[in-house]
Amino acid sequence: MSLENRLKDDMKTAMKAGEKKKVQTLRMALAQLKDERIRLMHELNDDETITVLMRAVKSRKDSIEQYKKGNRQDLVDAETYEMNIIQAYLPKQMDPEEVKREVETIIKSVGAKDMKDIGKVMGPLMAKLKGKADGKLVQQFAREILSA
Repeated sequence: MSLENRLKDDMKTAMKAGEKKKVQTLRMALAQLKDERIRLMHELNDDETITVLMRAVKSRKDSIEQYKKGNRQDLVDAETYEMNIIQAYLPKQMDPEEVKREVETIIKSVGAKDMKDIGKVMGPLMAKLKGKADGKLVQQFAREILSA
């Protein structure tokens, strides 16, 4: 079963159970998938679906930061709830130590020596870790290792 079909099935289940917030969140996610499908003019595969869902999670994280600065705990809670629902459909995220080891491995394999080589490193890194690790964390580790 595709990831998108799983979202649809879970939305139906949530509707039957009367979980209004969950239904609203899943509807929003499905609408974003539909927008992407229209933009790309083809059915989405699971990788493309994951990319759209990751964008939704990133958007929630950014909103949470802004709401925290504005001291709006009610909005922080709402965004956190939505983010947690969406994250349940994404692959398990690697822990920071695993990410750091992967970054070190790729840096050695491409022969990067300093910050000038960050472009050579980020392409293969993001291809390998797509959906498994936060891009900001990957970039942070790459910069730390290359600048040392």
